[in-house]
Amino acid sequence: MTSHSPKSAPARKPVGELRRGWTTGTCAAAGAAAAFRALLTDRAQNSVTIRLPKGEAPSFELARCERTENGWRAGVIKDAGDDPDVTHGAEVIAEVRLLERGGILFKAGDGVGTVTLAGLPVPVGEPAINPGPRAIIGDAVGAVAEELDAPCNLEITISIPGGQAIAEKTMNPRLGIKGGLSILGTTGVVIPYSCASWINSIHRGVDVARLQGITHLIASTGSTSEAAAMREHPGLPEQAFIDMGDFAGGLLKYLRRHPAPKLTLAGGVAKLAKLGQGHLDLHSKRSSLDMDRLAETARSAGADDALAARIRNANTAMEAQTLCAEAGIPLADAIAVSARETAMASLGGETEVQVIVYDRSGARAGSSDHGN
Repeated sequence: MTSHSPKSAPARKPVGELRRGWTTGTCAAAGAAAAFRALLTDRAQNSVTIRLPKGEAPSFELARCERTENGWRAGVIKDAGDDPDVTHGAEVIAEVRLLERGGILFKAGDGVGTVTLAGLPVPVGEPAINPGPRAIIGDAVGAVAEELDAPCNLEITISIPGGQAIAEKTMNPRLGIKGGLSILGTTGVVIPYSCASWINSIHRGVDVARLQGITHLIASTGSTSEAAAMREHPGLPEQAFIDMGDFAGGLLKYLRRHPAPKLTLAGGVAKLAKLGQGHLDLHSKRSSLDMDRLAETARSAGADDALAARIRNANTAMEAQTLCAEAGIPLADAIAVSARETAMASLGGETEVQVIVYDRSGARAGSSDHGN
């Protein structure tokens, strides 16, 4: 479950040392600890320090700390460091009230989602607060209870004002998280430009689809190919479509352990050509297309020596595809076949695989089954 997985290509990573930040779970824990201390001491807090699973002890200035009708609430402005996190700058508010017994009860407030589909780390009907953040929040309020010698029976409501609008920029609605964002963070620390958040959302998307009984998954490298694939498969539910991005390996390795009957990979010429050459990370900074090998792929599709030479000197895969299309050579079909071979090798043969190549306009350029 992730609130931070974008629907489009990630922002370009800046040069130099990057500043780390704090997850929504850490911010929620800080707010909960401050609100609980205020409740027990009847005194507003200005700042709070909590301890994270790996030993970090960050301190936070509070955006608010105020009484409510039945308790106290405190808010922290999320600082995601140099990561292009959609929740950076949002206020994470924790409201606490005492319960007579029962330990800690979590509730979703304004802007925090509720789980509506099976396959996520928390059950249907629960607030979309992941197990990691629940543990961090529990540890934070538990430390306050121990220090002040008080019982720790609390209702904790987490809110993120504006979170429902922010959630529309994430994969949450497709994963069945309704009404807002999810509260995340296993370690409590945001590592700038980490791939973990996106890959985690891919895995959760597979889990949700499988538990919904969906037997045909369509994974796309970008929004153009996904929209085109949706047009070609109007009968499939939204949960069948996985935003793979550049992380073909993250998808294929997970599907090897959690297979689906059928997988369609949809993408552009360049990314699928790289997959066909054996690359499982398709990002331009982490893999590159071998134009000599692409020329050989074109030769296998019928290109003559002259066309192969032009492809070797082409600037991009799209230029090579244009040259082949003009000559009547089905390069996109050959690319799709080679990409399918890489995918099948990664999956171990338990999943039926189809690959569709789309051009920049979203028109089908080729497929591993040659248009069938």
